[in-house]
Amino acid sequence: MRQLVIVGSLAYDDIETPRGSSGRMLGGAAAYSALAASYFDLSVNVISIVGGDFRKEFFDLFTNQNVDISGVEVHPDEKTFFWAGKYYEDMNRRQTLITDLNVLEKFDPEAPEAYREPEILLLANLSPLVQYKVIKQMKRRPKLIVLDTMDFWIMTMLEELMQVLKEIDVLTINDQEAYMLSGKHTIRAAAEEILGMGPKYLIIKKGEHGALLFSKEKIFFAPALPLLEIFDPTGAGDTFAGGLCGYMATTGDYSFENLKNGVIAGSVFASFTVERFGTERLVSLRQEEIIQRIDDFIELVKFDFPKSQHIFNKNKEL
Repeated sequence: MRQLVIVGSLAYDDIETPRGSSGRMLGGAAAYSALAASYFDLSVNVISIVGGDFRKEFFDLFTNQNVDISGVEVHPDEKTFFWAGKYYEDMNRRQTLITDLNVLEKFDPEAPEAYREPEILLLANLSPLVQYKVIKQMKRRPKLIVLDTMDFWIMTMLEELMQVLKEIDVLTINDQEAYMLSGKHTIRAAAEEILGMGPKYLIIKKGEHGALLFSKEKIFFAPALPLLEIFDPTGAGDTFAGGLCGYMATTGDYSFENLKNGVIAGSVFASFTVERFGTERLVSLRQEEIIQRIDDFIELVKFDFPKSQHIFNKNKEL
């Protein structure tokens, strides 16, 4: 069975949106990405760190979803990373209310021996120093290394981030982060600049407006599925990464053409995440729901355009 190793945070989140308040719930990039990937036929393994306050029910949840958490460090006398945020009616706008790094501040991961030869390595949003260290702990280079980052690391650790970008295959960031990292002001120009920094592929996420996949030669656009209501967008990007990596690891095909399918798979799982608070939808999905939503995406982007010349004005011949 192919193996996916995910390095990222496990956390407590407390979210307020126009739809309500969550209270303290399971969060963190590794939680969302691992739960999404768990629906694929592969071994999902998490490297993370939590405090003694991390509830047993969450450990049990991962185990029940066939996620291996033997790589999660537990520091009994310390507290788990905590984030609180508020979203406005425009769900693209949010305000951070509390960030308590707690045990995450001293996260210095040591990959278990059984985790050091994965098919895919997913480096969720963390310090570039941590991401680079984990890459160097691998016994052999994974078939695909996927990295997520954010504006904070671009602003504060750009040199370290640039070093990591030379080691990876796929970078996933949002459009504003792409502009910041590249110094360019259009998506296409930003992508060309970033691809010159090392990644073979770049995925620029645009939230409810879909995602763009770039290589140096090709571009693919995947729309987001139009939903009647977005309940909580927290973790959608991490879910996207987990769905993408789960699909890619299962198929074992790392070409641009198959990455297009991976982007759709990631978008499918992200569309479920935003329908409830936190990871609620990710732990209760049925296979028929997933297949139906994939069909919905296919229907959304499918079209036949007539190529015959009779539809054009003959007086406009060049």
